[in-house]
Amino acid sequence: MKKYMYFLIIIVFVSLCYLIFVSANIVFSNDLSLPKAKNQTDSQYRFVLITRDMDTTFWNEVGIGALRQAEKEGASLEIWGSYSNNPQEFLSKLELAIHSKVDGIIVQGLDTDEFKELTKVKAAFNGIPIITVANDVPMKESLRRSYVGSNQFRAGGLIARQLVEDMGETGNVVLLYDSQQEYYQTERLEGIKAVLNRYPDIITLQAETTESRDQVISSMRDVLNQMPDVNAFIAVNANMIGPMVQEIGKRSQVEPFFIYTFDDGAESLPLLEEGKIDGIIEQDPEKMGELSVEKLIKWLNGEAVPLDIDGYFTNIRILKDGQP
Repeated sequence: MKKYMYFLIIIVFVSLCYLIFVSANIVFSNDLSLPKAKNQTDSQYRFVLITRDMDTTFWNEVGIGALRQAEKEGASLEIWGSYSNNPQEFLSKLELAIHSKVDGIIVQGLDTDEFKELTKVKAAFNGIPIITVANDVPMKESLRRSYVGSNQFRAGGLIARQLVEDMGETGNVVLLYDSQQEYYQTERLEGIKAVLNRYPDIITLQAETTESRDQVISSMRDVLNQMPDVNAFIAVNANMIGPMVQEIGKRSQVEPFFIYTFDDGAESLPLLEEGKIDGIIEQDPEKMGELSVEKLIKWLNGEAVPLDIDGYFTNIRILKDGQP
């Protein structure tokens, strides 16, 4: 009986050895191979750039810069956004990017509770770094890793100094901005006031409205009735410059007025070229896109930890009609 058991054990052992040999031969021969460990050279980082203002010159240039830098770094970048500045569509795309578990998100900041909830809770929970670009939101309220774009306070000051240089130290100035009072516009407004408040003979009227074209026109009508002897206008929200100029033009010629805004509105540059406004703050959107991708890569690679929470500022300058 014992001999029979020993014989059976030997047969089973030999059979197992044969099966192991055959399996190993299948794995290591022909075109099959064991899966390789994932390393940095085998994979791409996946990024998404999300904007509320698709198909505008400014945001197209942000995308161009980001795509160029992503290609240089060997990363994958997709550009998502809405064409009608629809906040709900924008927030849905941000949430989708978080659920897709991309490696990093570059996003136009939106100073709302819904945006901050997505960045502070959902993105942070999934360990996805977020960089705001062009339009910032407060870091403590959003937990964004950093910001890349213009120093908006400085930009406001620059445009106000140009106005004083053109108009002089006496006059009435209308400051038009969004009633939602987003952070980047608040910073611009504070920069403007910091300069104009130095001149006691310059009177400012702050007017807030929504971005709706009809509402901007209606608000401008009220402002012109309230301050008929106005000398200058600044559209703090550049998306309002078109209807602003339209309503001014209904009352009189626009040439006697000093009118300024920023270059992130779709109508800013065309109106400047037509001579209907006096100057705009020209930013560097391509550099914003490049630097955003570069900083995400450095953070993910552990080369820049932590990122500068105050942000990385890109160049700004005043651009006047006829200037190259």
